[in-house]
Amino acid sequence: MSKPEQLADKFIIGVTGGIGAGKTAATDAFAALGVDVIDADVVARQVVEAGSETLGKIAQHFGQSILLADGGLNRAKLREIIFSDVEQKDWLNNLMHPAIRQALIEQLTQAASKYVVLSAPLLLENKLEVMVDRVAIIDVPESLQLERASGRDGVERSQIQAIMDSQISRSARLRKADDVIDNTGDLSSLRAQVSDLHKGYLASIK
Repeated sequence: MSKPEQLADKFIIGVTGGIGAGKTAATDAFAALGVDVIDADVVARQVVEAGSETLGKIAQHFGQSILLADGGLNRAKLREIIFSDVEQKDWLNNLMHPAIRQALIEQLTQAASKYVVLSAPLLLENKLEVMVDRVAIIDVPESLQLERASGRDGVERSQIQAIMDSQISRSARLRKADDVIDNTGDLSSLRAQVSDLHKGYLASIK
């Protein structure tokens, strides 16, 4: 699979990292430098907003009980349905992934900065790297992922470990990296690394 035609004239950096690695802090640093950031998680929520075509198809398939009183998606109920039903989960993924992909392409196309960041926790797992020119990994040891994510989210370490286990491994992620941001230090260290990458990306744009 090659880069979509619509994005041919866009220089796109895919930013990803495991849970607790500090992806949001890194993309905030890019945004502070004037770089447009398209967040796949935000887009995934937008495609199922009340009144959207995708939400209409979900309601048609699962029934009106999947909707909240305000017309929004009852995420808890949907999770409950697909949790134990592989076929329904596959149906939902087959609907959602193309819709999210199309919305990402549209937003990336509209980006006005010299290059654009595509932020996606599952960039590699969902094969979104075909959209980007370079992959930048926010990297920390797995022990630090556990510590930061459980502290931030206030959930059990076992839950964080389960999420980590469902994601691509740290070593596999690093093998896909064009650029690595080491986030074992403080915020100023992270921002300095982002600034250095930013200068390099600008220099590489013809």
